Amino acid sequence: MSTENTSTAVAEEIPNLLITPTAQEYLFDLLAKQNTPGIAVRVFVENAGTPRAECCMAYSAPEEVVPTDYKQDYPNFAAYIDAPSIPYLLDAVIDYNKDRFGGQLTFRAPNSKVPRVGPDASIEERITYVLQTEINPGLEGHGGNCALVEVKNDEEHGLTAVLKFGGGCQGCSSIDITLKQGVQTTLQQHIPELAHVVDETDHSQSEGAYFK
Repeated sequence: MSTENTSTAVAEEIPNLLITPTAQEYLFDLLAKQNTPGIAVRVFVENAGTPRAECCMAYSAPEEVVPTDYKQDYPNFAAYIDAPSIPYLLDAVIDYNKDRFGGQLTFRAPNSKVPRVGPDASIEERITYVLQTEINPGLEGHGGNCALVEVKNDEEHGLTAVLKFGGGCQGCSSIDITLKQGVQTTLQQHIPELAHVVDETDHSQSEGAYFK
């Protein structure tokens, strides 16, 4: 696969989006049925960096090409990547899984819902980034989630992150273990200046909790 810039306006980031060989074959068949010479696919993320992020793919006829898109050439077609979506497509994989009913095109983009975090990001942004990329994917297996409420300077403990758990984590009897051994440890590995983590969730509400 080769890559090509269609405009100097494209951000410096180069997308590492992967379209697997089986997905390439599937997409090539779809494109061939459009009877449009030079037709390609276009990949973009709607509501990028938010919980409502959705990865999308559309047909892109030659006259519809966006000048700022980044072009990836595959053996039988081209894929155009929406430039603002590039950071949110980090480690994204488009695959096609064949089954007895035909198959299904899947789009895995683990960073589509994650806000960009640069070198000048605030500690709140850095904590949210770690929660969304490192912690919530594990909690989702129990139907749970964790969000940052605030960061404060505690007189006794120092810089403290106040968190709130939801879903299957609310009312869970093992939340103390999760908080201390999982969440706090992970946050402090990425953010060494963070001294303490506390939970402000009302765990008296245990309906739907993973462990009761």
